[in-house]
Amino acid sequence: MKCMKAWKIFNKQKPTSRFSLCSLRSFAVNFFCGFDEENRMPKVAVIVVGAGSGSRFGQGRNKIFAKVAGQAMFLRTLSAFGSRDDVCQSIFVCSQADRPEIQDQFAGHLGLMGISLVTGGQTRSQSVRNALAEVSDQAQLICVHDAARPCIAQAWIDAVFHAAAKTGAAMLALPIHGTVKRVDENNLITQTLPRDQFAGLWEAQTPQVFQRDILLAAYEADADATDDAALVEATGQAVKIVPGDGRNIKVTTPADLKFVNEVFKTLPKPAANRLAHPFREDLR
Repeated sequence: MKCMKAWKIFNKQKPTSRFSLCSLRSFAVNFFCGFDEENRMPKVAVIVVGAGSGSRFGQGRNKIFAKVAGQAMFLRTLSAFGSRDDVCQSIFVCSQADRPEIQDQFAGHLGLMGISLVTGGQTRSQSVRNALAEVSDQAQLICVHDAARPCIAQAWIDAVFHAAAKTGAAMLALPIHGTVKRVDENNLITQTLPRDQFAGLWEAQTPQVFQRDILLAAYEADADATDDAALVEATGQAVKIVPGDGRNIKVTTPADLKFVNEVFKTLPKPAANRLAHPFREDLR
């Protein structure tokens, strides 16, 4: 039913414009955003943040361009959201320095995937704030995810989207286990922390997902934080933790890149009813 409605709208366009990029993107928006009344799925705007310098990665080039399963990392990350019926908008935030290369080499990919490009700021919070200004009025939820976390499975996205729709704010995280040491500038241990000091501590991951008004209100304070959940917490809003997965790591070093290329092979494949796009290599 949903496909038929979307196709009828697409087919009514004038033949001269039917296959233009603009009409294709319009068709995609209608398909993904306009016909969810039967399933009552909240519409989600996804912001993928990759505006950092990636200096710790080395290699003389931002890590977002490193290959994961044969594709640039940031495209691999974006593609995890591109096939979802509940995602109505995808925004990629890049640095001013990386924007020329992205526009020169990846404009076709981004255009066909329906992804908007936004220039980031000096901090992560400023980068997200820039993207929030471009979020569609249709979006009921806003998802923020790190471009350097390409190993994100659909089941984990499902879980955090569902929790955010139910509670207003949710994020993936991992409980901290093991013994924690404090060290000095020479990496000599100065203290072994008692377990009761970090009981109940969780390591934050992304995606972090919020009802639209909750996240916008958090950013009105013009504060700065290392993640979006911290800004939301500062408003008094509770944030639900959804247990994450250790495979959802953030690439920081070349060793991490080797790890995620192996991990990517272990991720469950998307369900057969999820739609493909030209750059979904896992469905070829």
